[in-house]
Amino acid sequence: MLVVMKFGGSSVADLDKIRNVAERCIKKWKEGNQVVVVLSAMGKTTDRLLAQAGEISSMPSRREMDMLLATGEQVSVSLMAMTMIQMGVTAISLNAWQVPMHTTSAYQNAKLKRIDSERITKELDSNKIVVVTGFQGINKYDDVTTLGRGGSDTTAVALAAALNADLCEIYTDVDGVYTADPRIVPKARKMPEVTYEEMLEFASLGAKVLHSRCVEMARRYDVNLVVRSSMSEEEGTVVKETTKMEKMLISGVAVDKNIAKIAVSGMKDNPESTFKLLNLMAKNGVNIDVMIQSLEKDGTKTLTFTVARPDMMMTLDLLKKYSDVIGNANVSCEEDVAKVSVVGAGVSSNPGVAAKMFEALSNAGINTDMVTTSEIRITAVIKESEAETAMRAVHDRFASEWD
Repeated sequence: MLVVMKFGGSSVADLDKIRNVAERCIKKWKEGNQVVVVLSAMGKTTDRLLAQAGEISSMPSRREMDMLLATGEQVSVSLMAMTMIQMGVTAISLNAWQVPMHTTSAYQNAKLKRIDSERITKELDSNKIVVVTGFQGINKYDDVTTLGRGGSDTTAVALAAALNADLCEIYTDVDGVYTADPRIVPKARKMPEVTYEEMLEFASLGAKVLHSRCVEMARRYDVNLVVRSSMSEEEGTVVKETTKMEKMLISGVAVDKNIAKIAVSGMKDNPESTFKLLNLMAKNGVNIDVMIQSLEKDGTKTLTFTVARPDMMMTLDLLKKYSDVIGNANVSCEEDVAKVSVVGAGVSSNPGVAAKMFEALSNAGINTDMVTTSEIRITAVIKESEAETAMRAVHDRFASEWD
């Protein structure tokens, strides 16, 4: 059996944890499996590198940022391979250009185009454990690119798809997918299984378990995906197309604090103005989530939307640079916001879900600003300072569904 095992930064934060991961991978290898290991940078390495770059420039070159950030994973894989060799196992580390893993040229947010599997297959056939850098690739110019925060998950699933792996295991500091973040909601419960669609919503809504793009890829290529703990042998959560469980009203609650709200007011009230603004964002890789449009008394309109907080400055710069797109409109920004969401197949089929959610928020004294819905989720924008209180309140309201 060919297994891809991915470990996040907290799982390889120091040498003791690296030895723990090495032992786990070697155990899998000794059971007769071919093993490919994908690693993130150690601990807070990426945050430290970002901080150092920030001391040099508030808007550093995106190409050079990728050169800098990619070093974190290279340290992880080399130390891991050394540790495995010291333990008497044949292992080899490979970075993005050695595999190679080809991506688009969008620095800091590149997308994988293809993975050449020959080198990895050759090393596996030599009975080696192959340790690969997550989060990165190379573009057509042979420049290093990165896949965005959490991109190591995407690397692991892409490798599993390219190698036709039997299993892709994502190891984290929690032992599966929970109905809410167990570090915030002590009563949260682990789900034995969850659908790709539900997991995709959780990932896009701030649940720090899986990267949303990795879930999309797993669904597209039917990758057998499991989320497990790197610190225990507990059974994890299986992510699959359909589940055997009877559908609950909701599957869980998610909170995303990593957003900003931008309002563009005074726009001309015509279809073209909205298209031009959204087209500008799309062409520059800015993903807009919650969005509302309102008509003002003076005949103009206001477009209010949320973006990921790391994209906030770029969005504001784009609106300033291309002011002709929005005419004489005014732009304002608010950072003290968050999203709280309920996710589950029962959202569209049960009209009581929204009422229960907003009842919980009301009882907690939490006001909502913007609201959006889909077939399997309801999302409300609230103050960031109230995010954790909101998560606990909404989770408690639906807790009886999981009894």
